Amino acid sequence: MADETNFDLIVVGGGPGGYVAAIRAAQLKMKVALVEGKHLGGICLNWGCIPTKALLRSSEINHLLHHLDEFGFSGGNFTFDIEKIVKRSRGVAKQLSSGVAHLLKKNKVTVFDGYGKLAGKGKLDVTKDEKKIASLTAKNIILATGARPRQVPGIEVDGKLIWSYFEAMVPPAMPKSLLVIGSGAIGIEFASFYQNMGAAVTVVEMLDRVLPVEDAEVSTFAQKAFEKQGMKIITSAAVKGVKKGADSVEVTVEAGGKEQKITVDRVISAVGIVGNVENIGLEGTAAKVERTHVVVDGYGFTGEPGLYAIGDLAGPPWLAHKASHEGVVCVEHIAGLHPHPMETGNIPGCTYCRPQVASVGMTEAKAKEAGFEVKVGRFPFIGNGKAIAMGEPEGFVKTVFNAKTGEMLGAHMIGAEVTEMIQGYVIARQLETTEADLMHTVFPHPTVSETMHEAVLDAYGQVIHF
Repeated sequence: MADETNFDLIVVGGGPGGYVAAIRAAQLKMKVALVEGKHLGGICLNWGCIPTKALLRSSEINHLLHHLDEFGFSGGNFTFDIEKIVKRSRGVAKQLSSGVAHLLKKNKVTVFDGYGKLAGKGKLDVTKDEKKIASLTAKNIILATGARPRQVPGIEVDGKLIWSYFEAMVPPAMPKSLLVIGSGAIGIEFASFYQNMGAAVTVVEMLDRVLPVEDAEVSTFAQKAFEKQGMKIITSAAVKGVKKGADSVEVTVEAGGKEQKITVDRVISAVGIVGNVENIGLEGTAAKVERTHVVVDGYGFTGEPGLYAIGDLAGPPWLAHKASHEGVVCVEHIAGLHPHPMETGNIPGCTYCRPQVASVGMTEAKAKEAGFEVKVGRFPFIGNGKAIAMGEPEGFVKTVFNAKTGEMLGAHMIGAEVTEMIQGYVIARQLETTEADLMHTVFPHPTVSETMHEAVLDAYGQVIHF
């Protein structure tokens, strides 16, 4: 433990928001302390974004191995070792967590292994195992304590039969059946993983469609694709109760005024998150908490002089890349560099199910609700040569433009590798390009990204290949 106690900036939490903020501050010649009591890299790196993608990669390979004949290959009876799959996923997370530690050391950020709690203006106490190990001071403090899975009364996670994403990432054995409560990104990614690994999956969603934050056309297409794979989806439904057995769970689901009982090996609860606002000393400050999240402005300022909050703690969208960018904006604001305030409408969302889903900006419905006259373009993967050659003809790209100005209000994609492609539209929004700029951009052939060009052309009646 370092002897220094006085810093220019203290960052509480070492996730993708906190460690990026700390490194950016160090680049700006600030003396920085980072307080983290569990895992450098946070939930995203250790128990979220990264290890889940390693699992999903294994499930993609499993799916491909069982469809080799479509590509002219033949093979035997393929099997998998779930212990090895989980081990690889954990190894990937460990490798990257070690990398974060190296980056912090390289940038001369002082790391305190413990938990931080505000102790007055510009003061922070650090504790570990209920013992105070340091008292730190700084002119500015950034809270980046993240969030945790939301617990539903009566369906609390027990770690054995009812899982959160923690347990779902490290299954001791592959369940033959499971029920996922919630069809947001986390729920659908786990549903997709287990379905592709051979489990019988049921998804229960309270709202009237899966992936409810996405454009309605994407949700409809996704549900049909999931059901074609064998997934059972129940929307406009509620879990009324669970009855635990020795190694199974009977779930009572109500939909359309009728109840049904579904027995599965395991249940995954994916009904959202709550901010870690407790035990960080917010009491007595001017910071406000609404729906378990700290209220901030576009620079992460809480209203309390010298106190900022970023990442999942500061509310939606709950995405690692939002947290990282928020950290940079916050630090540069503190340093007086006059960065642009956070613009959540330019932050892409990605869901790594099969097929993948990606989007940025407004849905068609949201654009109309906001009073815009819109032009909408669509282009299906079946009209794209590369997608067909890859054996991935299912999917489409949808663009939404302001009919009066040509501003791209939103873009929505479903299909193979769209999580890699969405960045093209994100750049377009950031640069405030118009439809003319996009229409006159030359896209390489043959690539799946050509669907992005054609979707823009379609919005203005100029589509070529469909």
